[in-house]
Amino acid sequence: MLSSTSLKPITNLKNPFFSPFLIQTPSLLSSHLPFSPSKSPFKPISATLIPANPPPQQLLYQPFRPPPSPLPPQFRSLDTEGRLDVLTNRLGLWFEYAPLIPSLYQEGFSPPSIEEITGISGVEQNTLIVGTQVRDSLVQSNTDEELIAFFDTGGAELLYEIRLLSVSQRAEAVRYIVENRLDAKGAQDLARAVKDFPRRQLDKGWKSFDYGIPGDCLSFMYYRQSREHRNPSEQRSAALKQALQVAVSESAKNEVLRELEGGKDEKGEKEDDLEARVRVPVVRMQFGEVAEATSVVVLPVCKAEEGAELILEAPFECRSRGDFSVVEAEKEWKRWVVLPSWEPLAGLNDGGVAVTFIDARVIPWKANRWAMEEPILVVTDRSRKEVELDDMFYLATVDGGLKVDTGSRLKEMGVKECLGTVVLVVRPPTEDNEDQLSDADWE
Repeated sequence: MLSSTSLKPITNLKNPFFSPFLIQTPSLLSSHLPFSPSKSPFKPISATLIPANPPPQQLLYQPFRPPPSPLPPQFRSLDTEGRLDVLTNRLGLWFEYAPLIPSLYQEGFSPPSIEEITGISGVEQNTLIVGTQVRDSLVQSNTDEELIAFFDTGGAELLYEIRLLSVSQRAEAVRYIVENRLDAKGAQDLARAVKDFPRRQLDKGWKSFDYGIPGDCLSFMYYRQSREHRNPSEQRSAALKQALQVAVSESAKNEVLRELEGGKDEKGEKEDDLEARVRVPVVRMQFGEVAEATSVVVLPVCKAEEGAELILEAPFECRSRGDFSVVEAEKEWKRWVVLPSWEPLAGLNDGGVAVTFIDARVIPWKANRWAMEEPILVVTDRSRKEVELDDMFYLATVDGGLKVDTGSRLKEMGVKECLGTVVLVVRPPTEDNEDQLSDADWE
């Protein structure tokens, strides 16, 4: 048997393409052809099809062009010691010598070492760098030169605060800052108000304020903060007066005036009384709290946007059995959550389910107190579906969507049976734990 190693190539030094299978005598070849070899039916290939002077190919190699220096022209010839001297003595305007700081970073300097030599703290270094970037974006967007010139002396702190806004929003914010002579705290509040405004569409009075006007965005922030205080109260009136002072559009002014002059209406009394009476446990999770808990509860999880059908299909019974407390459910399920066995969950037997909502404002009476958007976990007891007590919260289907509301409001809408009674609301863990609710909310 032949192998690949036993086969040797046939070579011919005179003809490198020599093959024994191509050797045929002319007489034998011509005797079997139906036509004369001298009269071939195929047209000869013309060499004129190939251009005599083919176009030159495009060169793929491009010569290296170094990027333009980020340093201003007057500082490009300085060595390291000269640049440090400029920063130490603040030689020039702040946005002119600010690019020297990143150039020193590239040479191995750290913020602490620059602070030790020049006296510019790490925080101030970051402010100068970011402020310069914001200023450059304003220049490139053809913002009024007079507005930009306002920040030539000591304007890094102001421009730093509007770093999170888009280029068009920065231009309007700069105009508002200059016209109203805002300080760094005022610029920070303005930037936060503009950035936060689109996410507040569910808040009361949102449509009355104009998103394109920075003053209206700032007014809406004060207007929204006023609703965090009781009606009437000095804090509420002070926030509304501040909102009225900065409002620009007529619709925004009218909305603030309506709230300022309305006083304590019947609806407000009803909401305040409701907040005083309803005590639904609300807790903020802490990092590592489950690991430190002596006992835990395992619950199936459903998403609110998936509808009520999935909540009804979730496992109804979930218990721990055996020496190792192995958790067993009556059916398979995709999502589960483990929570500490808090007191509201300790008495939860069969029928418990956790429903996730992407917006914390699904609970109306807590929306203003939290004053923020965040996902929440609503633990519901499906074994208690009847809407009985007016001051309890229930999970119900209203207008084709899931809603968390009190028994009194659900009765007014004609809802007598719901998906379950809310026993606990869980908020996600965060680094800031200052907004933990008081112990009274657990009673």
